[in-house]
Amino acid sequence: MAISSLFLILAVLLILLALGVPIAYSIGISALVTILPTMSLDVSVVTAAQRTFVGMSSFSLTAIPFFILAGNLMNQGGIAKRLVDFVMALLGKLPGAMLVTNAGANALFGAISGSASAAAAAVGSMVRQGEEEQGYDPALCAATNGASAPAGLLIPPSNALITYSLASGGTSVAALFLGGYIPGLLWALCCIVVGVILTVRKGYKGTPGKYDWKNLLVSTLHALPALSLIVVVIGGIVGGIFTATEGSAIAVVYALILGVLYRNIDLKSFWTIVVDSAKMSGMVVFLIGVSNILGWVMSFLQIPQAVSAALLGLTDSPIIILLIMNMILLISGTFMDVTPAILIFTPLFLPIVKTFGMSPVQFGLILVYNLCIGNITPPVGNTLFVAIKVGKTTLAKTIPYMLWYYAAILVGLLPVTFVPSISMGLPAMAGLI
Repeated sequence: MAISSLFLILAVLLILLALGVPIAYSIGISALVTILPTMSLDVSVVTAAQRTFVGMSSFSLTAIPFFILAGNLMNQGGIAKRLVDFVMALLGKLPGAMLVTNAGANALFGAISGSASAAAAAVGSMVRQGEEEQGYDPALCAATNGASAPAGLLIPPSNALITYSLASGGTSVAALFLGGYIPGLLWALCCIVVGVILTVRKGYKGTPGKYDWKNLLVSTLHALPALSLIVVVIGGIVGGIFTATEGSAIAVVYALILGVLYRNIDLKSFWTIVVDSAKMSGMVVFLIGVSNILGWVMSFLQIPQAVSAALLGLTDSPIIILLIMNMILLISGTFMDVTPAILIFTPLFLPIVKTFGMSPVQFGLILVYNLCIGNITPPVGNTLFVAIKVGKTTLAKTIPYMLWYYAAILVGLLPVTFVPSISMGLPAMAGLI
């Protein structure tokens, strides 16, 4: 019964999504349709409303709207240009300097803004002129921009990791944040290596002349206030000085001060940013609340236990089970956004990995890493399409280059999946695990 209920949930969900029904409504309707054969309509509807309210009442959830607002303030606050100049001064001598700069700046700006699409739009726009002047292939530039942008979703502060913390029943946000650094940097490094290889093949050179230490010093000083945000917020959370929610509020104040000092934010633009952030936050918080209905239905029908028994019945090898999970997550990520996918798959897969002793911190980073690949994979691939639009090219021209990046990023997924110290090393050193 549990397995058939799972198939019913997935079938209704996919049909509704194909019909264009918003993801939050699709999740709620699919959960209610599944529970109706075993529970009366009035009881199921009232319970679903209660579960939605409970799902949106978590104090930790407040961090997401604040980080969204902080990210939007940074997008408008002139921070992207300073980060691009800093990375260009630092890595500009490497072959294909513009692509290397694009990947490095995406990792930094994506981490600060918390949005892969925002990083692809902001950083891609900043480096496009230099790429055009140096004769770079626009499709290659778009592929590099799109492929590297999701690295920032793993590097804290990360709304995806906060969402996973809530979905997993309270996994330490500080441990997840600290654990996300190495996987995120590994993703960015994979993109940098591919960028260098492709540019060498095409004969693109780095910036000529000797290393300009003065330029590096100046660009570092300009970027230091933005880079300090990561140190202040993450250092405070990991050090126990304040919670993730308090850290998100500090990030808003910090980003607002920077935007005003850089003279890129005035009263009118600030109001627009607040309204846009409120709309985005409302969608995310409502989605999390509605997904709590799905979690309740799965728990009531014992679906996670049935899935666990089915997978463990196929094999008792953790390696095979993790490979199967990765395949499911990779496929699902191609047509589902990161947040709803986290809310759906966490209660299904987390109990399974716990049976062979995997930490919820490591699994959370495996989950987010997999789903981030969907951000750059058609048919959804929002970040990839943003990069293509910014790069003024087409999907057909970009995909051949993306195949190189897909291969490298998947290679990076293997150590994240099978080497616990990749995700657990820093949290363990900090005493968070």
